[in-house]
Amino acid sequence: MFRVLKTDGRARRGEFSCAHGGLVQTPVFMNVGTQAAIKGGVSAFDLREVGCQIELSNTYHLHLRPGDHLVRKMGGLHRFMNWNGPILTDSGGFQVFSLASLRKIREEGVYFSSHIDGRKIFMGPEESMRIQSNLGSDIAMAFDE
Repeated sequence: MFRVLKTDGRARRGEFSCAHGGLVQTPVFMNVGTQAAIKGGVSAFDLREVGCQIELSNTYHLHLRPGDHLVRKMGGLHRFMNWNGPILTDSGGFQVFSLASLRKIREEGVYFSSHIDGRKIFMGPEESMRIQSNLGSDIAMAFDE
C-alpha cells in the first residue's frame, strides 16, 4: 500500500510496504544488483548497514545468466542473494534501448541476440512477467520500451 506523507507542489513524499522488509520511503535510491549482486563486493549485510531500503535486479540479465528457472529452483532472488529486504525487478525494457544493435522490435515483443553467446531470445509482456515471477521479486515492472 502506498501512502502519501507530504506534498510540495508536484513533488510528493511517501512510503509503501512490501512482503519482504519494512516500509520503503520515497523518493528512494535503489541499489542496483544487475545480476543479483552489487558490484564491488557489497554483501546483503553491508546493504543493510548503509540503510538500503530496496534492491533492484535486472530481469533480462538474470534470465540469461544464471537463468530465472535456476533462481526459482534456489528459492527466488531473496534466497539466491541472501537479501531479506524488498526487491524490484525491472521489465527488461531498458535492454530494448541499450542493446538496440542486438534486437528487432515486432508487434508481439522484442527478439534479442544474446550479448553473451548470440543465442536468440524473445521477450514480450507475458515473458517479462513470467521471468519476474520466477525471480520472486516484491515489485515487478511492466514491459515497455
